[in-house]
Order: sequence, then C-alpha cells, then structure tokens
Amino acid sequence: MIRQFELVEKVKANDPKTDEDALNRAYVFAMRAHGSQRRASGDPYFSHPLEVAGILAEMRLDSATIMTALLHDTVEDTGATLEEIEARFGTTVSRLVDGVTKLTRLELQSEKSKQAENFRKLLLAMSEDIRVLLVKLADRLHNMQTLSFVDDPDKRKRIARETMEIFAPLAERIGMRDMEDELKELAFRELNPDANASVVARLAFLRQNARDLVSRIVEEICQTLTEAGVEADVSGREKKPYSIWRKMEQKNVSFEQLSDIVAFRIVVGSVATCYQTLGVVHGAYRMVPGRFKDYISTPKLNGYKSLHTAVIGPESQRIEIQIRTKEQHEFAEFGVAAHWHYKNGEIADANPRDGRQYRWIRELLEILDHTSDPEEFLEHTKLEMFQDQVFCFTPSGDLIALPRGATPVDFAYAVHSEIGNTCVGSKINGRLKPLKSLLSNGDQVEILTSKGRSPAPTWERFVVTGKARSRIRRYVRQQQRSQYVELGEAIVRKSFQEESREYASNLVEDSLSKLNHKNLDDLFTAVGKGDLTGQQVIRAIHPGRKLQAAKAVKAVRRVFSGRPRPKRAQSRGSNDFAVPIHGLIPGMAVHYANCCHPLPGDRIVGIVTTGKGVTIHTGDCDTLETFSETPERWLDVAWEVDVANPIRHVGRINIVLANKPGSLGHLSTVIAKNMGNINNLKITNRSSDFFEMHVDIEVEHVNHLTSIIAALRASSAISSVERAHG
Repeated sequence: MIRQFELVEKVKANDPKTDEDALNRAYVFAMRAHGSQRRASGDPYFSHPLEVAGILAEMRLDSATIMTALLHDTVEDTGATLEEIEARFGTTVSRLVDGVTKLTRLELQSEKSKQAENFRKLLLAMSEDIRVLLVKLADRLHNMQTLSFVDDPDKRKRIARETMEIFAPLAERIGMRDMEDELKELAFRELNPDANASVVARLAFLRQNARDLVSRIVEEICQTLTEAGVEADVSGREKKPYSIWRKMEQKNVSFEQLSDIVAFRIVVGSVATCYQTLGVVHGAYRMVPGRFKDYISTPKLNGYKSLHTAVIGPESQRIEIQIRTKEQHEFAEFGVAAHWHYKNGEIADANPRDGRQYRWIRELLEILDHTSDPEEFLEHTKLEMFQDQVFCFTPSGDLIALPRGATPVDFAYAVHSEIGNTCVGSKINGRLKPLKSLLSNGDQVEILTSKGRSPAPTWERFVVTGKARSRIRRYVRQQQRSQYVELGEAIVRKSFQEESREYASNLVEDSLSKLNHKNLDDLFTAVGKGDLTGQQVIRAIHPGRKLQAAKAVKAVRRVFSGRPRPKRAQSRGSNDFAVPIHGLIPGMAVHYANCCHPLPGDRIVGIVTTGKGVTIHTGDCDTLETFSETPERWLDVAWEVDVANPIRHVGRINIVLANKPGSLGHLSTVIAKNMGNINNLKITNRSSDFFEMHVDIEVEHVNHLTSIIAALRASSAISSVERAHG
C-alpha cells in the first residue's frame, strides 16, 4: 500500500504547484472517516481509496483528481457530507466526489436495469467533467485487482462481466490503453480461467524457446533506422493473453498459427519522421498486404494517432510495428489523462469540461435523451462501444467515423438528426444506392432528403449505431401513440353512436379515475391498443345501463361471415358506425392482414388484438372463422380515402405463367403499364410448361388491382390470374 508521503511526493513531482497541505488534509479526512471499516480481503477500507489515488498519481493527474480519489467513498460509506467536503476542499473536489457518488446510489429491481441506470449516470457525470470517469475507472481497476477476495463466485463473475462490457470499452474510448488492457486481463481471468491459463502457459513456453528473439529484432530495427539517419526509440512487448485469445477467436486459428504475438513500437520526434520511418521499414522488409493502417491522418474516435503496419521482419519473423511521435505515444498510453500533464513538454491546466470535446460522449448523451428504457439505453451504448470503425466523407470532405457495418441511414444520423429523420435516399461515390447498403472505408456519401418524409420503422432492422436506432424507435413510439389515440377516440365515438348518445369529451374525462387513466390521450391509447373496449368506457360513464353493443357486434359478425345481412348492418356498411381507417402507417396502430391483403374499396372488418391494435381483414377472408367464438374482438371499420394524397397498398395475385422466354418480362411490363409496382414475387410451383407464383403489387385501391388483373388475363403468356384470398 502506498504511503502518505510517497503519494504527496509523486503528485508534487508531476505538478510542483500542488497544494501539499490540501492533499494531506484529504488523506487524514478520508482515513478518519473510514475508521475501522474493513474490505473483503481483511485490509483497512482506507487502503482502497489510497490505492485508487496511487493509480491516478501514476497517470500524473492533477491534485483535485487525487483528492477526489481519496474522498470518493466517504459520502457513500461514511457519515461525511458533500457540504463538509466543499467547506474543507473546495467546489471542484466536492463536485467531482458528487459525480462519483451518484453512480452508486440508484437501486432498481433487476441487476441489469441497475447496471444500465448507473451507466446513464456515469455518462451524465462525465459529460460535465471527465475526471469523474477517470476516478471511476481507477476505482474499478483496484476492485478488479482485489476481486479474488470476494467469496461469492456469482458476484465475481457479474463484476468481471460488467468490467468487460462497460468499463474496459469506456477506457478504450478515452484512449487509456494500459488501463483497458489490465481491466480486460483481470476480467478474462475470472470469466474464462481455463482459456487464460492455456494462453499463459503457451506464452511461457514461447519465451523459453525464443529467449533473445525480441532483443535481437529490436537491435536490428535500430540499426536499420540508424543507417537511414532516423533517430528513434524502439521497443517490443508481448501481447496480453486476452488480446491473443480474441485474435484466435476472430481469426479461428490456433495459438501456433499466430505469428504476431509480439508488437514493436518506434517512437520518433515528429509526424514527418513517422512517415519517413515507415518508408525505411517498408524498404527494408516485405510488407504484409492489407495490414497497414494510418491513424495519424484519420485518428480513432478516442484521439489515438499512430501508423500500424505488419512486415516480414528480421529473422523472417512476421511482426507488427507501430510508429508514432512522443506526444502521440503519451496519448496512446494515458489517453484523456495525458491532457493534464503533457502539452508541449509542460504541465497543462486541467479543463473541467474537457469531456465535451469527445464526440462519442455527446452522441451517447443524445441517445440518453431519446431513450425511455434503461436496458434499451445499455443496448444502444454497447453497440456504440464494441464496433470497429469505418471512415466515410461528406460531399464537402468532412470525415465521419462510424461502426463497421454502418449504412447510409447511420451516416445521415451521424451528420445531423434532422437529416436522418428526413432521409429518402443516398448516393455512395456518386451512384444511387439503397439505404441499407454497407459503407466502406473512404466512401463519399451524399444523403438525399425530403421535408415531408419521416423515418421508416423498417430502418431499425439494418442500422447499427445507437443514435440512429434510438431516433427511429423514438419516432415509431411517437407515431404509434398518436395513431393509438386517433384510433381509440374513433372507437369511443363509435360506441357512443351505437348507444344512440351524443359524444361528449367531458363525460369521458369524468370516467378517467374509474378507468385508472390520467388523461384522455392515455385512455384513447388504451382503447386503440385493445387494452380497453369502447363498451367498457360507456359502462364507466353509465354504470348499470343495459348496452346495445352486443347486438351490434353480432350484426357485424353476421355480415362478414356470409350470413343474411340485417337492416342495421346494411346501414353500417354505409359508414354510419364504422371506425374510419385512413393515413395510418401499417405496423403501428393498424395492421393490414397478410392473409388477404385488404385494399381500399374492399368490405373490411377489424380484429382487435390486446396490446397490438387492430388487424384489418377483407370481409371474405377465411381467417375470420378463427375469431367466430370471440365476438368482442370484432370491430366494424371502413376506408376513408384521401383522394388528393392516395396511399399505395399491397394487393396479392396468384398467377400461372407459361414457361417460355420473355414471359416474366411481359408480366412486369403489363403491370408497369397499368401503373402498378411489383413489391414481391414468389414462385410456388414450377413444371416444364408453367410457373405458379404469388405476385404482390402496390396499387391505390381494389379497382386499380382489378384493372391490372384484367390486363394480365388478356395476355397469351398468362394461363390464369386471380386475386389471392386468405
């Protein structure tokens, strides 16, 4: 355990302006506050904040961060208060301690939700001052170093998994490579002890059989660079067991097949010398194709800069080489922490809002603003942290970094949320491409937008960034709610009509408390989703009154089951009581049945599904028979078509087509000439003479589909065509 004077001396060595008295007071305050508390290892609890402070001192952080490390558990675990800390150590330290304390104060039912909420708070705290994250990472590192003292194996695995999934990627995101590596190694040792032991044993065997190999390679590289007039510091280091294991998994190879177990680093004086050194290395040794990466011209999101290459180096060994400047090396080792101690060779002043320069933090905070569920937020942020990167350019030349597998929709949301929301198409390298196309490094992407457009719910299936997914989900939720409200209000109004009563919103408002809803929108949403019926609303308004709705439901069922049509049902067919269906996006409040593909102009009936809204079927759909025993689910609906802005619907036809050259082309030509658009085509049966197939066609109404069917029947290439029903 580091001693008091050692800690103070280390901090003073990094920053001679350090307030030694304040550091000593923080040390004494924390030691007295924790008193006789003990850790699972049996050590005094104060050893933990002291070791955390020691880890941060090694990173050469400022004295405010070191004092925060000493005090970070006092508010949570002792009787100390933030007011007391502010009075003794100032506003900055108090704010930092508060930021760290907030992360552990939320208790939720499930462990996963608790983890997600803590992660939310972590991002909110670090967005104001990233030193909060540095203290939290050091705190987690020391907890992982002492994890073996925790008796409960399930708890150890949970902590290790949380470290691997949350804290190690966060360390990577702010460029703290050493901390990231150690966190992963400690977690890997707990999560997969057998694999860890196997890799460690093989590394030991490799060292024994190639004792001086690394030093010999370093010596030869140094000599090669000296002869070329390049001054450089060359070093080699063995890769960590977890890094080796991940590479074995990703490449699906054995340990013996890996030829880059050791990585070599060349540190030079300037960026120009980096590229000169690269030329010398490539001139002296054969480069391994596809392994060169230039992170100097296109840095990683965390600010990491370096040249990476792989060559067949000295003694015919395949080796990885990193080339960087001293400043880039400092940042590669310490990441964001380097800003506090390295700036043109001098100690830099800490900017408490330095965290705001990191775009990825801003994007995660934006996800936080548009996500309602904690676990959904955790899912989005994991997507952001775990993916590899791909770099694309806007038409003006701006660089946009995205996860690998990103699409133009992800690109659009990365540029600006409004561009994503109004995106209608994309050009990749000047050519029109589908929105689900995968982007590659170096692509120039132009997003086509339209003011009247909005996100398509299907985009969520192929986007990979958390920002895009959360924005799309937010839009879908808003649209679903507004459509449930619209549908629910129409159902309630219809229920009033069926009872021969005039609709009055004040009467419905008076029933809110009886139906356990706060406002009319909540009530209508419940009705639209099918959680509540219009008849239940009427009963809440007029308790004890005998309703006519049951007769109406039976009449609807008789109409659409082929029975004789009663007079009242006939009048309903002319829209007296029918709920209007118009302008509702399929897949939200209203679903159009895939069994019969209803079109405007068809006689239709709605089937209410609890929690999902209404599914629209044609009146002669065979599927309706399955709902004959649940009349309360039947809903009389009618089309309400906007002639000025017609919506295209999908109709399905069954075709028997002659198996001869040009038949399929003729089929598509006839459909196109009649202003139809083939949405999908599926061959269901084939023989030497004929093809049987389903064809889904986008049309405006049933008469439009009928005219297309008539035109197809006139073709000699088509044996038969009819509309599909059920």
